[in-house]
Amino acid sequence: MLPSLLGLLLFLVPVSYGESITIPVAFLAKQLNSVLVDAIPTITVLILAFSVIGSFIAIVVKPEFILKNGFLNKLLNVSIFWLVARLLGFIFAVITVYSLGPEMIWSEYTGGLLMYDLMPILLTTFLFAGLFLPLLLNFGLLEFIGALLIKIMRPLFTLPGRSSLDCLASWVGDGTIGVLLTTKQYEEGYYTKREAAVVATTFSVVSITFTIVILEYLNLGHYFGEYYFTIILAGLVAAIIMPRIPPLSRKANTGYEEAELKVESVIPKDISMAKWGLNQAVTKAKKNSGPSSVLKEGFQNVIDMWVGVLPIVMAIGTVALVIAEHTPVFAILGKPFEPILMFLQVPEASAAAQTMVVGFADMFLPAVIGSGIESEMTRFIIACVSVTQLVYMSEMGGLLLGSKLPVKFRDLVFIFLLRTIITLPIVVGVAHIIF
Repeated sequence: MLPSLLGLLLFLVPVSYGESITIPVAFLAKQLNSVLVDAIPTITVLILAFSVIGSFIAIVVKPEFILKNGFLNKLLNVSIFWLVARLLGFIFAVITVYSLGPEMIWSEYTGGLLMYDLMPILLTTFLFAGLFLPLLLNFGLLEFIGALLIKIMRPLFTLPGRSSLDCLASWVGDGTIGVLLTTKQYEEGYYTKREAAVVATTFSVVSITFTIVILEYLNLGHYFGEYYFTIILAGLVAAIIMPRIPPLSRKANTGYEEAELKVESVIPKDISMAKWGLNQAVTKAKKNSGPSSVLKEGFQNVIDMWVGVLPIVMAIGTVALVIAEHTPVFAILGKPFEPILMFLQVPEASAAAQTMVVGFADMFLPAVIGSGIESEMTRFIIACVSVTQLVYMSEMGGLLLGSKLPVKFRDLVFIFLLRTIITLPIVVGVAHIIF
């Protein structure tokens, strides 16, 4: 009981931090970030170097101490594609830290944005979230909450009740924590491929704090209540529709290949949901073999995310941001949205059109591009849509592709476009009422 309560406190209880709201795990990450601010780029480069060198040794030399160790083998013995991706991430990191080569790679809006703004957050968040995650997963909390919410999550979102905790952790804390939660549960057999893909691409919402940052950047801070209501409304509608249409509906209802699928139990009619949940929670908690195993699992979580995910985020994020900043690709891709926005009577539709797709590279780019638009209504629409689109390659996309979750790049493209098409009319409708 106590470990679960501590996990609940660390991951889900909001706390005030300056002028913003966050969760204790994110607060600890920010504190460490402020202490190590100058050292983090070097630490990141070293982690990425280990990722590349370790993978190269595992693939080419094939030493027994790696191949016979389940954790190291899974961590380092990757496919050639992921080896190349890790190498690319390492190269981009070195170029950015030492300002080598073309400025388009290491500028403050491309590699610099990732290395100095995003990587410190990921590095420290993964440290504390990874260490404390077993408290949330291993002592019955998910089983208890899952039993209470099974009658809501299954009919509405086609998901097991335990997925509700992923949603809460993402919403209050950060989407990266949600992805970490989902990945661990998928690898342990609690989600099918379809369920894991749905949870990760539907409920890994950005934090309240980041939504405030976007709104303030667009000079719309006085509309926060209306803004957050719109995000919740559009997000819920998308969460109901997305699991029922391709590509998510076509994902297999089979579990992770290296784990036995644990099907969610049906609650007997003669037992209350609370009592059933408590029984399931106690059964789960009894399976723990002591503090040392919990601590070991926590450290393995951290290493897995640092070595497996950071280089992928650096590689994919840098490429996406270079394309967004130095080519007209996203401006061209945004053109089809111009007549749609005009039909929906959105002011300055031409200027707003490219913001509808540039968010695929980075969630903050729509706000940067849209900040010069005069219409408050249009800026409000941009702020809402950029959050409800959810998939962006500089962080979430890179995290998803770097994880074991069954999501491919083409899936992310379709999911991004579908979420835009679904949420845009809702956001515009609310905006017309407000303005």
